[in-house]
Amino acid sequence: MNTLVSKRAISLVLCKRLVKSVLSVVAGLKKSLLWNFCISGCRCIAVSHCICFACCVKQSIWGETAILAASQKIHRCFERINQLLSLLVPVSDINRSAAGRGGGAMRRRLCQNSSWRGKPPKLTQSQTRERRSISKMNGLSKDSVSFVEIDESGEAQRIDNFLFRQLKGVPKSHVYRILRGGEVRVNKKRIDQTYRLKLGDLLRIPPIRVAEKHEPEPAYIPAVEFPIIYEDDALVAVNKPAGVAVHGGSGVSFGVIEQMRHARPQAKFLELVHRLDRETSGVLLLAKKRSALTAMHEIMREGNSDKRYFALVLGQWKNAKQHVKLPLHKFDTPQGEKRVMVREDGQASHTIFALQKSWPGYALLEAQLKTGRTHQIRVHLAHLGFPIAGDDKYGDFARNKELMKQGLKRMFLHAYSIAFAHPLTGEAMRLVAPLPKELESFIARLDAQEN
Repeated sequence: MNTLVSKRAISLVLCKRLVKSVLSVVAGLKKSLLWNFCISGCRCIAVSHCICFACCVKQSIWGETAILAASQKIHRCFERINQLLSLLVPVSDINRSAAGRGGGAMRRRLCQNSSWRGKPPKLTQSQTRERRSISKMNGLSKDSVSFVEIDESGEAQRIDNFLFRQLKGVPKSHVYRILRGGEVRVNKKRIDQTYRLKLGDLLRIPPIRVAEKHEPEPAYIPAVEFPIIYEDDALVAVNKPAGVAVHGGSGVSFGVIEQMRHARPQAKFLELVHRLDRETSGVLLLAKKRSALTAMHEIMREGNSDKRYFALVLGQWKNAKQHVKLPLHKFDTPQGEKRVMVREDGQASHTIFALQKSWPGYALLEAQLKTGRTHQIRVHLAHLGFPIAGDDKYGDFARNKELMKQGLKRMFLHAYSIAFAHPLTGEAMRLVAPLPKELESFIARLDAQEN
């Protein structure tokens, strides 16, 4: 009888310890970022078992056999929880402290007693991807809370986009998780992902595990100041030469924006307002403040800017003024190049062409953009049977070879003016870039042939 009593007493002590560990793990999980993940059925079953088990032990309802059977059930439930936890890595001080208070110790005990002892559970494909993405984040680049004061480069930017730029290598899902969890704060207050940063905001960023990337040596980027048409504290307009991309991309290491940034290392913010084709020359706007950038984008979206180009076309253009409204569709060639074609289900596009001067077989047109689709002027003109002289994508390739012999070694398309209200002051502005010398020379050649 005494032996039975002692065994029962020992079982009750063990059960009490198990219940205490259960509550410690649950409390630790609840304070960590893992709570949402572990709120699955196994956690609910384990907690319900523990509550029932604790009540029955306290009231001495169960016998020894029932108590041991219940403890085994709870143990199996927490083996499953341990398997789930092994897929995750705590990513903040909160997680690490929660794991230290009970979760980490419990996982170690369960791992020692687990039936799969050291072997990971069989994972689905999505779980494998998740585990790989986390395993790449083992190198701590930030082991303490960071505070960032917002300057012009982050002003008016959404906080989620700002964090994506600051925390390169961190999955977007994790960025949104720390935002929802209130770990990111602005001026000591919780915010959501739609909050737009203001100048002088104090941003708190929690400790983040950032992926260690072994990137190749960056390509050499020359520091180049392009001819300045206009510049103030908010904007800079340059006269982009033909043959220079506006930014780096596929097959291009750098463009105007990268070269300008290298030429102005002191500039806190410098971004493209709009784009020009690589083969097109003329006015290109860059923003020196985020507020100016967002305001200019709004101006262009609402159609409150006036962009005009000069284009020399092949053929005899007759109309003094012509509106062209043809929908444009973008596609990829088998070689992977971007192309545009006129198609009924394409995006609405509108260009106004005005005849400036004509010669036998040629016409100089002014093109006014009412919409800003990719290759809009080039495709509209080619579709009408008046390809731009020197266009190597949509032009007359046989004629282009002849034109090269005559001195035209580039596409004759030039963005000569842009008009808009200044994004910060509201002042009416019109910026003009004169025709490059090589285009003026070809016009002079045509005039000489006519005479």
